[in-house]
Amino acid sequence: MTDSPIRILLVDDQQLVRLGFRMVLDAEPGLTVVGEAGDGAEGVRLAGELRPDVVLMDVRMPVLDGIEATRRIVEANAEARVIVLTTFDLDEYAFGGLRAGASGFLLKDARPEELAAAVRAVAAGDAAVSGRVTRAMLELFADRLPTGATAAAGATDPAAALTPREREILVAMGEGLSNGEIGARFFLTESTVKTHVGRVLAKLQLRDRVHAVIFAYENGLVER
Repeated sequence: MTDSPIRILLVDDQQLVRLGFRMVLDAEPGLTVVGEAGDGAEGVRLAGELRPDVVLMDVRMPVLDGIEATRRIVEANAEARVIVLTTFDLDEYAFGGLRAGASGFLLKDARPEELAAAVRAVAAGDAAVSGRVTRAMLELFADRLPTGATAAAGATDPAAALTPREREILVAMGEGLSNGEIGARFFLTESTVKTHVGRVLAKLQLRDRVHAVIFAYENGLVER
């Protein structure tokens, strides 16, 4: 890992919100805001030009909403990491942002230390929301996801590439367990769990832990 600062793009139609985020983030060591956009279309354009490490993305914006903007940014740059900004902790738009490829979501009234921690986590390849919060979101919109019985009726096993241990790790992630909790369940060190998590993500071509949780639910690997 280099000592280069984490480069951040702010996308929000409220100038005062962008100003507040910029003041917080630029004051943090190792973080720097490289650009601002007032709508989703401008955010997509600047993301392509500036290639930021992390994009803070509002969802309700003119011209192009944050969900579609997130989708376009992620499709254009597989390394892009997007944090969806929302007013409510269990917001339908935040869920849509995760489905579009965002690596997590954050409340707009998050404390400065939470904002900085989320940016650093996402830049490092981790999720900006805990497994439990993600699970709560999925349960809130459970009627949109297939049940275990429905998924089992499919012709192929979506997790067939995983070893038995990796499958156990995936299910545990879907249940909202942290690496430490997974290690305690299976008598593994946290470093070993982290290695397994990395392999699960690679084999299933998932962006991060959040999308592993979504995958587990969508494919009926975790019962509700």
